[in-house]
Amino acid sequence: MRFSQTLYSLCAFSAIYGAASSTKAHRPLVLWHGLGDSHSSPGMLEFASLIKDIYPGIFIHSVFIEQDLEKDRRAGFYGNVNDQVEFVADQISAIPELTGGFDAIGLSQGGQFLRAYVERYNSPPINNLITFGAQHMGISDIPPCRPYDFLCQVARRTAKSTVYGDWVQKNLVQAQYFRDPTNLDTYLSANHFLTSINNEVPESRNHTYASNLASLNKLVLVLFTEDKTAVPKESAWFGSEAEPSLRFDEQEVITAADKTLIPMRHQPLYLEDWIGLRRLDEKGGVDFDACVGEHMQMGDCWERLVRKYVGGP
Repeated sequence: MRFSQTLYSLCAFSAIYGAASSTKAHRPLVLWHGLGDSHSSPGMLEFASLIKDIYPGIFIHSVFIEQDLEKDRRAGFYGNVNDQVEFVADQISAIPELTGGFDAIGLSQGGQFLRAYVERYNSPPINNLITFGAQHMGISDIPPCRPYDFLCQVARRTAKSTVYGDWVQKNLVQAQYFRDPTNLDTYLSANHFLTSINNEVPESRNHTYASNLASLNKLVLVLFTEDKTAVPKESAWFGSEAEPSLRFDEQEVITAADKTLIPMRHQPLYLEDWIGLRRLDEKGGVDFDACVGEHMQMGDCWERLVRKYVGGP
């Protein structure tokens, strides 16, 4: 791993996020940005600044894959997610201010990536994990691109054309959490990220994942009510599209347009507790919330959640 780069960049983050003025009065916070963003973009810097207005002196670390902002943005499209999560785990473990544990906020795909950190590493441990619009049960369509975002457009076209190809599954980020309800057998055999953190393959289930996730104080799942970018939007609440051939009792499912959606508490993943989600839920550790608007249109919605779940002693 690029440990020397990590240490160099942590010094830069101390200046950007005010590590020198951190105080033990507030639990530290880690942020993982979403698709098309970077660790210290203007939006991420503003978000961190607004949180510091609420909790003066709080230590905030924004994780990165690359120090260079454009390369870090590119890493949201291109790269091996398993390697990226491992790199971030090394990065977090090298920060003295995080040694005693921290809260974390994952924005869009940063949400399931932070969950992967909890399940696989969690040292130092996360206390409260808030995920905004995360794709916990994957997506059934590749997110659309902004006009003139050619980096995104090339990645999207490549992923859609051969989403379960070996190269695509190792190199295109969105393909690594693409879960096609009409082709689950291929998904289960080809995918090596989402199938892993959701413990979907019986032969390779890791019981440590369940213990680690269940150790959270709170997992806060935030859905965007008008989300058309993450399909289905209910993936933020561990919902997924059912296989077309399956039929369910009407009380067990949600119907959206012509699709049947399986909610969290009816997922095999939950019922058989493959990842510790049921254990966490039954002890009151899973909270559902929603922000009104499209994907990542957080408005003022984030503030009440930050005040409730971030910055504890």
